[in-house]
Amino acid sequence: MTELSSGADTSALTATTALELLRQLALDVRWTWNHAADPLWSRIEPELWARTHNPWVVLQTVSAHRLGELLVEPEFRAQVEHLASARQAASTSPAWFQQNPASGELTRVAYFSMEFMLSEALPIYAGGLGNVAGDQLKAASDLGVPIVGVGLLYQQGYFRQVIAADGSQQALFPYNDPGQLPVRPLRTPEGQWLRLQIQLPGYSLWLRVWEATVGRLRLYLLDSNDIANYPAHRGITSELYGGGPELRLQQELVLGIGGWRLLEAIAQVPEVCHLNEGHAAFVILERARSFMHASGQPFATALAITRAGNVFTTHTAVPAGFDCFAPQLIERYLGKYGAEQLHLPLHELLALGRRDARDDSEPFNMAWLAMRGSATVNGVSRLHGMISRRIFLPLFPRWSVLEVPIGYVTNGVHTPSWDSPAADELWTGACGKHRWLGELQATEAQLRAVPAGRIWQCRAAGRADLITYARERLSRQLDASGATPEQVEAARHIFRPEVLTLGFARRFATYKRPNLLLSDPERLVRLLTHPQRPVQLILAGKAHPADAPGQALVGEWVRFIRRHDVRPHAMFLADYDMLLTEQLVHGVDVWINTPRRPWEACGTSGMKVLVNGGLNLSELDGWWAEGYSPDVGWALGDGREHDDDPAWDEREAQQLYELLENRIVPEFYERDAEGIPQAWVARVRESMARLTPAYSANRSVRQYVEQCYLPAAARYRERAQNGGRQGEQIANWLAALEYNWPQVRFGRVDVESREGRHFFSAAVYLGALRPQSVRVELYAEPPADQLRQDESPEGESPEASKPLRLEMLRQSDGAESGEYRYAASVPASRAATDYTARIIPAYPGVQVPLEAAYVLWQR
Repeated sequence: MTELSSGADTSALTATTALELLRQLALDVRWTWNHAADPLWSRIEPELWARTHNPWVVLQTVSAHRLGELLVEPEFRAQVEHLASARQAASTSPAWFQQNPASGELTRVAYFSMEFMLSEALPIYAGGLGNVAGDQLKAASDLGVPIVGVGLLYQQGYFRQVIAADGSQQALFPYNDPGQLPVRPLRTPEGQWLRLQIQLPGYSLWLRVWEATVGRLRLYLLDSNDIANYPAHRGITSELYGGGPELRLQQELVLGIGGWRLLEAIAQVPEVCHLNEGHAAFVILERARSFMHASGQPFATALAITRAGNVFTTHTAVPAGFDCFAPQLIERYLGKYGAEQLHLPLHELLALGRRDARDDSEPFNMAWLAMRGSATVNGVSRLHGMISRRIFLPLFPRWSVLEVPIGYVTNGVHTPSWDSPAADELWTGACGKHRWLGELQATEAQLRAVPAGRIWQCRAAGRADLITYARERLSRQLDASGATPEQVEAARHIFRPEVLTLGFARRFATYKRPNLLLSDPERLVRLLTHPQRPVQLILAGKAHPADAPGQALVGEWVRFIRRHDVRPHAMFLADYDMLLTEQLVHGVDVWINTPRRPWEACGTSGMKVLVNGGLNLSELDGWWAEGYSPDVGWALGDGREHDDDPAWDEREAQQLYELLENRIVPEFYERDAEGIPQAWVARVRESMARLTPAYSANRSVRQYVEQCYLPAAARYRERAQNGGRQGEQIANWLAALEYNWPQVRFGRVDVESREGRHFFSAAVYLGALRPQSVRVELYAEPPADQLRQDESPEGESPEASKPLRLEMLRQSDGAESGEYRYAASVPASRAATDYTARIIPAYPGVQVPLEAAYVLWQR
């Protein structure tokens, strides 16, 4: 971009330069969280800006005459210059990462995701997965973390929702005109549009590359809609989460294989690849292939080296959520690639995505491939980490579920993208303008010092703005669906800004139980229409076009809301999107979430209300299982799993009504002499102060950097140096383990108890393996009183499960070769029978059991 100092003479900025700077401002989605330029876009095209909040559309749509009038105004050009200078400073000034002493140890992370939620102006997202990806990119930009995003540009994206006259959901798939999206073609130094090629059965597939600017970062999007492609292949990137298994496989090949080739083509090869769910797992194969080509190493060595730099985040709470493909489909699309590029026979390629390599009928599981090709694996909340250990346990047979190598980094949201103008003003006054750009230790105490009246004023402003927006959106929705003029007009006056406002908005699926609040309609009506303490309810959400039960839930709510006695107190806003989400989280007083535990891996919608002073009423699932305490919100359930139990659903429905009737509604309306609900505001203040920083993407991205990216980059560099010599040694060790492990066995294990300790000794036979290749341990499950259901209520692995290493005493002199003696002692605070000896692999720098899942237990 043209660099200008803030003190430059206004007259030096020509209209042509100002127009180019406007284009750069409009193409940087930093405007989704930095609103300094909002008055500028509103001035250019007020009505279009109010409807879309899309600067690029405003700039593409405005007439040349109108734009010309503005560009000749010195004041307008000065405003453009100031905004461009501020953007330049924000993009180049040292940030948290650059000030981190370890920053030199990481040059680049590539973040692969099927979807990114950055703005409604770029509709390439469906829900939570994209929300996490987009918010992490934005926070990484704020913090200066060197991440590059890799995704797909969909011609249609996810479906748009319309509610028909009969209350049913209709799905529409409007075309995304790239010319109206804040992206531009990525061009080579010679000015050509960068196009990549991958091989599909019978045809080459050409992929165009687009570039989106996210503050100081870049997101690259691959697009198959190239005129040179076979007609059926042009639609590979047409629709997000649409079509059948073959289309999904094609998309994931584009993301993984095409994504890595893109990074090589633009010379941005990373040390770390972050796989946001298993969709991107084919990058594991292509990264290994690239290392093979560069070093001459075989696939096993290349995988041992490159997996050290791969981070896999799983978002799935049930095994059925993983993408699995028929072996025949994998053979068709990857058989030749595996044989010619990876030098792998088909059965070895398929084994990477199977639990049992010998089962020819087992599908190819992308999550299994991601696990086997990564050296860091995490869930997205503390509870989900525990659930994931259970899900992935089949890959670690005979290991304790506590030792399945999956940690967790709880998701967070990019607070500047979700705060209302009133909340931003409150936080700025309390914590400063740059509060989300570094460490957050001071914010909690600063927010707690805000007076109750100031917090209540912020809440009132957010609620009033939401009601104004909801009235306008509902009236347009009704008008479009054929409602009477009287109904459309009534919608413009629905709701009152001083009434307790509840929000429920998310994907409509049976496991999310969106009808829990509707289980007793008449009781809900009484709650909504109470003469002294009324309640108003805003709902939104989509059901997947193929999910008939979810669509039925949408229809059930729509029909309820159309009742004459309900219509003034509740509304269903169609086409739940990012713009609607922003407005909802700005203004609702209570955010309701009712998933069936433990199906909500994390859930981020409730996090978005925190910065705005909204409170959560949620199932003890996902992030709320670790975030909840009685002084910050309300909890449903007992923190245990009850599967699909109608009786338990009814019990939780009763609990939901009772919380609303007896605690939430009374507390909201209990006012002091100044009209402030002091108990309510105290809860709001504690929630804002404690939970907002803890569940921000600022925290989660810093956690990824420190716990995942930096260690992964160090491991990868160590294994890759000297042509991959260490990786070759590891691959040879793994091959020796596979060949010799059947010879490993226990001899006699003795235990003697005296002087308050248990003394263990064990004879071990290692065959051809050297003692340095194994570790002999004593293992004991944690005591029963340290565990509740599912190991621990929040999903942590108890420290008591850590094994004790036995030290080798000597190699026996007996006739039988390969016998070694090991011994250790433990305090006699537990029975000797609680301990079991075992043998596991051991090699410097190798993570066991993630990279070597062998284990032999004493019989």
